[in-house]
Amino acid sequence: MQCTNYMMENDEETRRLIVKTDVEQVKQQALWAGIKPGMRLVDVGCGPGITTHVLNQLVQPGGSSLGFDLSPKRAAYGNEHYACETLRFEQRDALTPIEDFGQFDFAWIRFVLEYHYQNSFEIVKNVDKIVKPGGTLCLIDLDYNCLTHFGHTPRMERALVQIMNNIERRANFDAYVGRKLYAYLYDLGYEDIDVKVGAHHTIFGALKDSDDFNWTKKVEVAARAFYDFSEFPGGFEEFRDEFQAFFADPRRFTYTPIISCRGRKPLS
Repeated sequence: MQCTNYMMENDEETRRLIVKTDVEQVKQQALWAGIKPGMRLVDVGCGPGITTHVLNQLVQPGGSSLGFDLSPKRAAYGNEHYACETLRFEQRDALTPIEDFGQFDFAWIRFVLEYHYQNSFEIVKNVDKIVKPGGTLCLIDLDYNCLTHFGHTPRMERALVQIMNNIERRANFDAYVGRKLYAYLYDLGYEDIDVKVGAHHTIFGALKDSDDFNWTKKVEVAARAFYDFSEFPGGFEEFRDEFQAFFADPRRFTYTPIISCRGRKPLS
């Protein structure tokens, strides 16, 4: 099976992916996972390449990095803006053969598996083939994605739950993939597995421009396509206006659990 659709695709998706990337968080996650200078690294589902660029800095001196993504537009963006002697980008489907890339000391899959409800483990098994014996595989994703808010109306709560249910059925999206990551590494026989659970996009008080843009795009692109808004007499526009008013209110509280798993591939 190949990945053919990406539900968040829109003209501003490259910008959204860059704006929402927390560089310091990426560094902390990678250091926790055991990234070191001199490693050969692969970033699976690298998007526009900003995260790969950060990871590549952490494997210097002496290391090298490859980022690959399903989108030719974003692979090209990475090569235009971040490629250098030690870093390159390719367009490739993570569910197709990737052994020609060679072997890597460190493989990174972050915020990718959530888009593959039916085949996320197939992606992990495919990436496992290019991890060197003794190498590290790091899986990072969200759990209970987009579902934990306080301060909105009961109809907004019902709408958000139904939107996420519809996205799972119709767009292969997994709002609960984070809880599965440990089992994926366990089932593949990885050793020294460790897990870290935290909070992602914890939003309270004044709304940051980056969070406003990120969540506005989520509503405009994903929510709009997967719900009939029957509880909202004004349709999608009324839903959007109510969500934006809720989100702009400094009283509101929003967060999503983030789960990070790392493991070492057995030497034998």
